Amino acid sequence: MKKLENLRKARIDPYPAESFRSHKISEALEKFEEFLNSQEELTLAGRLMSLREHGGSTFADLKDESGKIQLFFKKDLLGEKEYSFFLENFDIGDFIETKGVLIKTKVGEQTLEVKSFRILSKTLLPLPEKWHGLQDIEERFRKRYLDLLLNEEVRNKFQQRFEIIQKVRQYFLNSGCLEVETPILQTIPGGALAKPFKTHLNILDLDLYLRVAPELFLKRLLVGGFEKVFEIGRNFRNEGIDREHNPEFTMLEAYFAYKDYNWLMDFTEDLFIYLNGNFKKPFKRIEFHQLVKGKTGLEADELFKKEIRPGIIDPTFVINHPIELSPLAKRIGDKNVARFQLIAGGFELCNAFSELNDPLDQKERLEEQSKLKGEEVHPYDKEFLEALEYGMPPAAGIGIGIDRLVMFLTGAANLKEVILFPTMKPKDA
Repeated sequence: MKKLENLRKARIDPYPAESFRSHKISEALEKFEEFLNSQEELTLAGRLMSLREHGGSTFADLKDESGKIQLFFKKDLLGEKEYSFFLENFDIGDFIETKGVLIKTKVGEQTLEVKSFRILSKTLLPLPEKWHGLQDIEERFRKRYLDLLLNEEVRNKFQQRFEIIQKVRQYFLNSGCLEVETPILQTIPGGALAKPFKTHLNILDLDLYLRVAPELFLKRLLVGGFEKVFEIGRNFRNEGIDREHNPEFTMLEAYFAYKDYNWLMDFTEDLFIYLNGNFKKPFKRIEFHQLVKGKTGLEADELFKKEIRPGIIDPTFVINHPIELSPLAKRIGDKNVARFQLIAGGFELCNAFSELNDPLDQKERLEEQSKLKGEEVHPYDKEFLEALEYGMPPAAGIGIGIDRLVMFLTGAANLKEVILFPTMKPKDA
């Protein structure tokens, strides 16, 4: 605070509205020899990450998103007054703008020799010296901004996340899909067997729910004449938090008219090979009932989730689930539905159906669901049923958990490692 006051007394704005840089640090390093020979003046901006004083000289590390470069502050070049002002009022963590020329030090390090400098943002808290180890893991998630700043591995993992999402999006766009948006606030939280978050819209005096899935709205688009649609967005489920679950998560859902779940399995194999060339076709396929052997209904589901699924490591399609577990999927015989889950690394990455488009069958199954007790049942949605009565083409649909997909592809041990700001209990709660 004293240094902040000193800046203001010197009529220097510690948080100026405008800044300038001629190049990113990476650009300066990539063309270092060219700039070294020309002695062109560069203006670089970023955060001070270290300061090393040696009498009339000070070395510092400047970091921006693209990289890091050494700065050289020399008393003889800056003048004693400016040099002293820098040492007395600038700290590690400050954002600064520096102007100078590139040089090589005696040990050959690429360096910007600073001719002038300017504060861009004065930090009021010191950066942690150490930011690693199990003792800091909760703090890392709560203060992700420091985690990103000080852990290059963490930044790289999130860079990978965004690249994976872009590749997934491009794969669906290349397949002729239209990217759409559907409501997050819904009057009926349909599309999955999950407990929703509830809120209230004052202007209409109406209870609403954060969506648990976009499925029922995306299917309305098939009724409306679109044939290939997908959405990447947030879903919300008021359930547990563990290695594989966060109450707020990112999901891709896609629907393809005139396709079935067999076609969609092939499509999904190609997607995963596109994302990771180490995968090979075909993935193993196994019937659900072969895994649970004699168990039925919810008992079979719990057995599968807790004891069988964690042991499936290689990409495997588990197919043809019991009808009571999948009220929105097309029947195969009397007891099963045309459904698959892609399991890899011990957890579910995809869930897909041949979609139920028989309005009478759908009505009967939603009525059966409404009779069940518990929070994870599918609500009865008469507006969706009315849409089905106008006719929906045969279709296949898939949901892909983006967070789990990134966790799987990057080798992360926990979902929190690949969600920038995971849901956390406040430290003082």
